[in-house]
Amino acid sequence: MSRDETNTRPTVLAVFLILAGIIGEIAAFALTVEKIHTLSSPGESLSCDFSVLVQCGANLESWQGSVFGFPNPLLGLAGWAAPIAVGISILAGARFARWYWALFNLGLAGALAFVIWLISQSIFVLGTLCPWCMVTWSVTIPAFLAVTLYNLKAGNLPAPAGVRRAAGALYGWLVPLTLACYLIVAVIAQVRLDVLQHL
Repeated sequence: MSRDETNTRPTVLAVFLILAGIIGEIAAFALTVEKIHTLSSPGESLSCDFSVLVQCGANLESWQGSVFGFPNPLLGLAGWAAPIAVGISILAGARFARWYWALFNLGLAGALAFVIWLISQSIFVLGTLCPWCMVTWSVTIPAFLAVTLYNLKAGNLPAPAGVRRAAGALYGWLVPLTLACYLIVAVIAQVRLDVLQHL
């Protein structure tokens, strides 16, 4: 591999994907354990139930917690393996075809869409903030942003030159962009649930 190829390998993105995947797996595992607890000991409070507002019991026991007929955390256990595998493969020297990056991006877009729906259900319907769910939200958002901006600037997704340049510029602003997304969710939660009053 030439020096230029080595320099263009997205190692920072790879490390981030591994870390995000590990954090996502931890959250999904914790939620799976809590779901098993609700099945084995119905009526008992969960370790992630801190108050009427901050809890995961209501989320896990709702229909929204098993949208596809099985507990949502199982999606996380399976899904977060993909970013870990992609990150490790990049660090090992793998170079993926454009279609591979596009499919990976599509998977993250699906994850983000599902997370946005879960956020809306949690805030507007269930009236709760699930701690482990929020951990999942907090890594899904930047994972989608990072991969999408990388794919646009690298030309893995079809886009005009101006969009590619803009994506390249925004790629360096990933942390502020992520924080802005967190702030939007926090403001919505505060307006709807008056979170600060319940702390």
